[in-house]
Amino acid sequence: MAAEFQLFGPAHLAILAAIAAAPAGLARWARTGPEAARKIKLGLGVFLLVNEGVWWAYRLRTEGFRFPDGLPLQLSDLVIWLTIIALLAHSLFAFEVAYYAGLTTAAMAVLTPDLWAPLASYPSAYFFLEHGGVVVAVLTLLLGGLARPRPGSMWRAFAAANLWALAVGAFNTAFGTNYMYLCRKPARASLLDYLGPWPWYLVASQAIAIALFWLLWLPFRKR
Repeated sequence: MAAEFQLFGPAHLAILAAIAAAPAGLARWARTGPEAARKIKLGLGVFLLVNEGVWWAYRLRTEGFRFPDGLPLQLSDLVIWLTIIALLAHSLFAFEVAYYAGLTTAAMAVLTPDLWAPLASYPSAYFFLEHGGVVVAVLTLLLGGLARPRPGSMWRAFAAANLWALAVGAFNTAFGTNYMYLCRKPARASLLDYLGPWPWYLVASQAIAIALFWLLWLPFRKR
């Protein structure tokens, strides 16, 4: 983590407060009518799309095209694009996967960010805009009454995440990469250190994902 960043310091708490306040305000506005809801979905979708485009243009300019280890194959890459699709194409399936996978990964990312650059830098700003943007968009759709998980959505999202992992795992095997840490743990300390050696930490991660997805499904179980 960048040395100058203080976990739950004033700057971090301000960012978390903004991420929490934004969906509350946007959801309230969305409930005023269909036109407001349309503008919010379009605005959030375009913002996230432009944010991704600027980020990849920045990476290409500073790093060049890097194959095979510079591709958008992390789970967070899947989540951000599904969130954009949910907003702009009104896909309920995309929303469901973003709801479960996004709130479990993006929320954890903003709570315990692993920054590789100083806080006052573009890469760190992008980190919070991407992950925080997913949280804001998903919660706005949910709290604004614009989308809601359907029965069976937990397992559909779990299957989608695992299909993505299988495809990424095949890519890792073919090219010797380690996307999603499917082949080995990260070099720095992480939660995976407490889940046992490979491949057992992958099995434990699946169990944790099911538990978290189930908790996210609980509010809608009786509906």
